[in-house]
Amino acid sequence: MNGIDDNLSYSSFDPTSGDSPAVTRNNNDGVWVKQRARPRRNRKSAGIRNMVRENIVTPANFIYPLFIHEEDHNTPIDSMPGCSRHCEESMMKEVGESLELGVGAFVLFPKVDDALKTNLACEAYNPEGIVHRSIRMIKEKYPEAIVVTDVALDPYSNQGHDGVVENGVILNDITVNQLCKQAVSQARAGADIVAPSDMQDGRVKAIRDALDSEGFTNVSILSYTAKYASAYYGPFRDALDSHPGFGDKKTYQQDPANGREALIEAALDAEEGADMLMVKPGMPYLDIIRRLKDASDLPIAAYHVSGEYSMLKAAVEKGWLEEKDVVLETLTCFKRAGADIILTYYAKQAAQWMKEDGLY
Repeated sequence: MNGIDDNLSYSSFDPTSGDSPAVTRNNNDGVWVKQRARPRRNRKSAGIRNMVRENIVTPANFIYPLFIHEEDHNTPIDSMPGCSRHCEESMMKEVGESLELGVGAFVLFPKVDDALKTNLACEAYNPEGIVHRSIRMIKEKYPEAIVVTDVALDPYSNQGHDGVVENGVILNDITVNQLCKQAVSQARAGADIVAPSDMQDGRVKAIRDALDSEGFTNVSILSYTAKYASAYYGPFRDALDSHPGFGDKKTYQQDPANGREALIEAALDAEEGADMLMVKPGMPYLDIIRRLKDASDLPIAAYHVSGEYSMLKAAVEKGWLEEKDVVLETLTCFKRAGADIILTYYAKQAAQWMKEDGLY
């Protein structure tokens, strides 16, 4: 580093000179910052970075959301590039291929025919409904697969809401009554985990008691504990053709401005018998994931929701982001924030990338 500025046409500052030099020289006359602790030493090679990495995401952390419908063909979801409503054959193929890549858990979301939708959402607990038949198909061919079910009335409601409606009000207790029927019927079909996403008060306790009373003490509850009234759900509602028929969902889903409220919900869900707690959406709510992780000993799940997925897809299509890199970084951020489980539409693709990179 000596003499590097000798031929400049202008004068330059020498950090090693003067009575109080910013930088000194070592015994070999090299430039030396007198810094004993150098965090970069733990980043100097891929081997060392791998050795000291704090958070590692594997396909075993994923739950793969699958949209299903009654048609004999797949229907692409325009607002979610790369995602489709699956027919039975395609659903089974997707499950089989994902299992081979190490993704072991799947959550089913149905697109229900409008003719079957009612205010009481009775189709939600029809044992011959699309979800129930799909559970049985998956468990029969792939008994090792973990099947998660959505416990909520909105796909089956002619009101487009997560509960029974009367005079423009979502009725909490009547809705919980219907949710208990839905959860028990899903358990009878073979569901391993039921996931109430409705955000009605007291539903975890009621569902736990309903399952236990019918002998399903081993069926787990993954509670949507902190589900926010978010603007990030639009593409998902396109996928299910289930937009609110009136108003919004702010009287039961949480206010995006509130953080402490999530701790109230988490304490209640844990007390009522939840086995796992979920935060939805994911990336804009990393602070909530961390709060729940610090406050609870239960496993924490993060839902990388449709709007987050579609934003990444749009940026990738524009050539603004490198898809693989940004997706794997995003999933790692969930893990770093405290998520043990990640629901993501990228589950299969991310598992494939991880396999190609030899990450597991």
